[in-house]
Amino acid sequence: MSISEGGILPITDNRMTRFMISLEEGVKLVWHAFDDMKGGEIYVKKIPSMKVTDIALAVNDKAKQEEVGIRPGEKLHEQMIGSEDALYTYEYPGHFKILPSINNWSNDPKRMGVGVKVDPNFIYSSDNNKEWMDISKLQDWIEKNKNKIGNI
Repeated sequence: MSISEGGILPITDNRMTRFMISLEEGVKLVWHAFDDMKGGEIYVKKIPSMKVTDIALAVNDKAKQEEVGIRPGEKLHEQMIGSEDALYTYEYPGHFKILPSINNWSNDPKRMGVGVKVDPNFIYSSDNNKEWMDISKLQDWIEKNKNKIGNI
């Protein structure tokens, strides 16, 4: 029995989460960075998270999910900004920007712009994200983009 008929979908770990971003969103962030950067900054797009079990349901709600375990090197959650970068990170409406710590560039008002400094203990990871994508939203996105992503 194939996955499309029901079948079994392997799930690494039922607790696992991932960030969700489209190619278009990534490209828009790159273009924004080109317009905004002074040099050395790291731009991180604000994007929604999903549980991998919900991703599996969005792809096929009839398939049985079977937990197979984490592979070596794999993580439960994605982390885009760690606590070690919080001291240099600023928040903007659609993204975060990590300023370079060298040459005191992280205190340069031209690099900060209208950004708001994040909490010193800030971490941006897929499990503690404020924005979550629901199953129906992912299904809509898959339907709209299926000619770009092939058969799921």
